[in-house]
Amino acid sequence: MGILNVTPDSFSDGGNWVDPDKALMHALDMADQGAQIIDIGGESTRPGSQPVAAAEQLRRVLPVIERIAGALASRHGDVAISIDTTSSAVGRSALDAGASMLNDISAGRDDPAMFALAAQSGAPLVVMHMQGTPGTMRQAPKYNDVVAEVKQFLCQRADEAIASGVAPNQIIVDPGIGFGKTRRDNLALLAHLHSIVACGFPVMLGTSRKRFMGDICKAADGSAPMPHELIEATCATTTLGVAAGVAIFRVHDVRANRNAADVAHAIANARTDAERVAD
Repeated sequence: MGILNVTPDSFSDGGNWVDPDKALMHALDMADQGAQIIDIGGESTRPGSQPVAAAEQLRRVLPVIERIAGALASRHGDVAISIDTTSSAVGRSALDAGASMLNDISAGRDDPAMFALAAQSGAPLVVMHMQGTPGTMRQAPKYNDVVAEVKQFLCQRADEAIASGVAPNQIIVDPGIGFGKTRRDNLALLAHLHSIVACGFPVMLGTSRKRFMGDICKAADGSAPMPHELIEATCATTTLGVAAGVAIFRVHDVRANRNAADVAHAIANARTDAERVAD
């Protein structure tokens, strides 16, 4: 999944793709590099960010979705468009404009009508774990057992979605790396991704360029890298995710992570083939 933020203030690429023509070229470039989904968002969810009204989100995303949908269909017929929003009104308009997937970081808590929209449309729905809100999530997040609590939350929200009429095969879960979690929490979740996969729903992983990796990858002088300098670190989490059974990787740097994922898949398949021979 290639990230396309049409926002002025996203943490890594804010302002880069607000022009619809530039957004179109970037989307096509990511598809050329191996993205199978383009995730378009009109509201930054960086730490400390504030909500953006649905009308403003629509002003940002609809011209981009309308342009990209036709271009992708003619050049990459199998590439889907996802709308990154917690608003069912934005989601509905985005689906009408050419999107086919809903990515809700609030897991239906900000707008309960999101589940009804997913049920009515049949669109795949991502539900993500987040402690707090983007505006508050860095204010001393605390867990007794982060892996167990995130897994329980995702299973509960998936059950709520199903009770609202969403088909189980529409649901994708996201542990929400970096959303209301300390570095230790993020590392624990990455070390136990297999436990999240065991929920039984496809898992999406979003670690791309995130700050907790910058804290690990400091230079000799103690300075932390800029977000765009964390490509290799992101690829490390992608390979771990493949080994754990993660289904979707949400990234800024598509080619590098696509290559990392493909090699990791090839290694996993070689091991499986060898085990079959041994049996």
